[in-house]
Amino acid sequence: MKNVPLPSGEVVSALGMGTWCIGETPARRAQEIATLRLGLDLGCTLIDTAEMYGEGLAETLVGEAIQGRRDEAFLVTKVYPHNATRAGTVAACERSLRRLQTDRIDLYLLHWRGSVPLAETMAAFAALQKAGKIRHYGVSNLDLSDMQELWTVPGGRDVQTNQLLYNLTRRGIEWDLLPWMRERRLPVMAYSPIEQARLLQHRGLSGFAQRHGMLASRAALAWLLARDGVIAIPKTSHPDRLRENFAAAEITLSTAQLAELDALFHPPAGPVALEMI
Repeated sequence: MKNVPLPSGEVVSALGMGTWCIGETPARRAQEIATLRLGLDLGCTLIDTAEMYGEGLAETLVGEAIQGRRDEAFLVTKVYPHNATRAGTVAACERSLRRLQTDRIDLYLLHWRGSVPLAETMAAFAALQKAGKIRHYGVSNLDLSDMQELWTVPGGRDVQTNQLLYNLTRRGIEWDLLPWMRERRLPVMAYSPIEQARLLQHRGLSGFAQRHGMLASRAALAWLLARDGVIAIPKTSHPDRLRENFAAAEITLSTAQLAELDALFHPPAGPVALEMI
């Protein structure tokens, strides 16, 4: 498994597991837990979740899945913007820790920019880090102007990632935000890397995959994994699909193949407003 270094020097798996909508259907619970455990077996050790997902249901399921294997997982979760005050962040973190059944979160993110000043949220993150409740912190869905502001507040330069919507059809960050982050060696955590499965229906990608003897999902993930400083976090609750995702880590796209994908999915020709799902 390819690894991506964080600014702290710690390395994480370049292919992780998302958990949006997981834990919300009791009939799927056993399969979802088995899928997360299989991911740990395969080396997809980064698990991304959030207090927003099912209003805590995803965190609860993740906590159950990692019981007895906590040290194998790199846990990422997120705080709601409306909870991101100094006191609210600490309280939200404690709730997440209880649901995850752990004493620490490896990476705690601000889910998106809200009305709470970034400096206040960073102060809360620093306090949680000092208390040992979180090991690292970061942000999600912040555009370039947000990141530039973040760089001016105490603790802002200690963020470890910006989690963003990034895939073959959502390349707007390549114009200015991604270069800015690369200059600072700040990795992107790419959510919805196959566009919630919609990329699988894309004729161009399907044709590319057929010509090169691979599945469309693997091609989309391999494209992300070929890029420096990118962590992809596809979500699946099916063990077979997880194995398909994992196989993307074994694909090395050639220069010609990457150019072919650029022709199918054009990089931005100018500034693009930050996209979110």
